Amino acid sequence: MKSWIEISSARLAENFRAIQAVAGQGVEALAVIKANAYGHGTTICAPVLAEAGAQWLGVSDVAEGEAVRTALPHSGIRVLVMCGMELADAPALVAHGLTPVVWTPEHIAALERAARSAGHRIQVHLEVDTGMGRQGAAPGEDLARTLEALADSRWVSCEGIMTHLCCSESAEAKITEEQRERFASALDQALAAGMRPEFVHLANTSAVDEGSTMQWIRDTAKSLGARAMVRIGFAIYGHCLEIEGEHAHAGALAPKVSPVLVWKTRIIGLRGVAAGATVGYGATFVATQPMRLALLPVGYADGYRRAASSGVGNGWVMIAGRRAPVVGRVSMNLTVVDVSGHADVQEGMEAVLLGEGVTAEDQARWSGTIAYDILCGIRANFELR
Repeated sequence: MKSWIEISSARLAENFRAIQAVAGQGVEALAVIKANAYGHGTTICAPVLAEAGAQWLGVSDVAEGEAVRTALPHSGIRVLVMCGMELADAPALVAHGLTPVVWTPEHIAALERAARSAGHRIQVHLEVDTGMGRQGAAPGEDLARTLEALADSRWVSCEGIMTHLCCSESAEAKITEEQRERFASALDQALAAGMRPEFVHLANTSAVDEGSTMQWIRDTAKSLGARAMVRIGFAIYGHCLEIEGEHAHAGALAPKVSPVLVWKTRIIGLRGVAAGATVGYGATFVATQPMRLALLPVGYADGYRRAASSGVGNGWVMIAGRRAPVVGRVSMNLTVVDVSGHADVQEGMEAVLLGEGVTAEDQARWSGTIAYDILCGIRANFELR
């Protein structure tokens, strides 16, 4: 086994319960497990979250929804397909009891045909574009056409209305206030068209962590006779983005969650090199003194970023509780690290690529990216602990 990911089921469940407590009584917490549960394994995390009390799971597409149904064959858990739908997906969405996010009359028409053919109704969540500019119906004429299609449908019903905040990690983003105003206008438009949603939602992990939008969504949902929902992904796995802005503050969620994932490999070789020896492609590293080096069977093909190379990001792994700096360039399937002065390090010992002492945030800094990107890019086998 080149490398493996250990998932803590206890931490995953504890994180979900902590999120529920912060979101507040009566707020539905949807656990987002899209993109292979942010690199944590959809079919591993889904049963743990269901056992922890999650009533809703969020996935990217039909294939992930089908995987959840396979992992939870006798569960009544709801599955929201969050990243839109291809029209050809409609029969599978109906057949597997999935709840799609929709925003066009064409979506409604395709689902109408599929549901009528199957002989049972399908519920959908209508997305409104309030400033993200990706998916959703814009308030006004665009939204009116979709609302009309929903009103005319016999087989498709609107269970929820949602939008997505683009700057929720900022403590004073003016765009967030503008998005709330646009969403309120869209909700008024939907009510005028006869929609009576059961759920209203716009908050992700950062919105719950930053907190300023939470009372607004609770009050808005209550005024509509609906229930507020939050869509939580990153925090389930133990991470929160840093809150930004002049009035940045400690988050409500960040202190209450812990990372769920540890990524490990084993040392497959040890060697000594003399002063003047070069290591890795391009001979970018030249030893200035005798060194003891360990070889790890992972590289950028496995998601261990080339940016961790010495002289670039100056990354490290943890071996026997100590940092072992990367030496030379990370290559496709191999990485060399420095274990000089650590005589106890032996071939076959574990090396922690991501975990205590070397976090996803550390790797993101080396790579000039965000921790989401790091976690989703890991390719390894899974072990549930």
